Amino acid sequence: MKIGELARQADVTTKAVRYYESLGLITPERLANGYRNYGVDDVRLVREIRTLHQLGIPVERTRPFLECLAAGRLHADDCPASLASYRDSINELTERIEALTARRATLIDNLNAAAHRGSTVVPTAETGTGAEDYTTLPADLPRPVDDSAASHLPGLKAPRITLLNAAGKEIELNALGPRRTVIYIYPLTGRPGIDLPEGWNSIPGARGCTPESCGFRDHFQDLLEAGAGRVYGLSSQDTEYQHEVVERLALPFDMLSDPALGLADTLGLPTFEVDGTRLFKRLTLVIRDGEVEHVFYPIFPPNEHAQQVLTWLRANPL
Repeated sequence: MKIGELARQADVTTKAVRYYESLGLITPERLANGYRNYGVDDVRLVREIRTLHQLGIPVERTRPFLECLAAGRLHADDCPASLASYRDSINELTERIEALTARRATLIDNLNAAAHRGSTVVPTAETGTGAEDYTTLPADLPRPVDDSAASHLPGLKAPRITLLNAAGKEIELNALGPRRTVIYIYPLTGRPGIDLPEGWNSIPGARGCTPESCGFRDHFQDLLEAGAGRVYGLSSQDTEYQHEVVERLALPFDMLSDPALGLADTLGLPTFEVDGTRLFKRLTLVIRDGEVEHVFYPIFPPNEHAQQVLTWLRANPL
């Protein structure tokens, strides 16, 4: 076949084919009249080059994959040299990501410094150097589905369970008083410089605990004015961790610690496992006069949840 037909079948330009040939990646046969004659093997090689290039592997470094095919292997990455090329590309990409992340963190620090220059307000650290920004959410977070795992909760009595707040004080959940208490329950909050569990962003309802807490912080006074007597955050993280979160995010309310997930076991709250650790699924309880009055579940997006609770309180005044 001629070069134009090869380019059409492989979905590349004729210029690209000539470039691959100049590198010696494809070697078409020559006819008696001197014209190049490309075969089906050349189509396969050019397609492989195009696919690898789309993955970020430079054309000049696709040779190990092509040689693997030429050796009769079914797949271009069936050979050790191909795997080594994968590893090299991954390592280079990791270095680029780390460099970009560090640059992003520096830009955020510069932005915060510039925005607060001359102000008496000291900005809280939203990211550690090179760390992920836990205060914002990725645009493609998966939405949790309602699996009815919390439908049994409204009307239940508040359990006779005692939990510690961030200061180590005991809080009895069955003795919260007649006013409404909002308890937003979440899996875990990320801490700058400490990685979240692998695949965290892909777990529906997992990511977003820090933005959720910031939302309750920013709407705290509104929630009180709308009828909430207390607001608590609750996770299975220990009191030291919760104390750090209260300080770092400047939270005006208590964070409760339930490392044994006693509340989940007592009320039958939904949980999930990641990396062998059992965690709360995100939900919010409104407890009034020793009884679960209302439940929010599932919750999405978490950064808007405090506003959702506020809207419900205003729509259901006492």
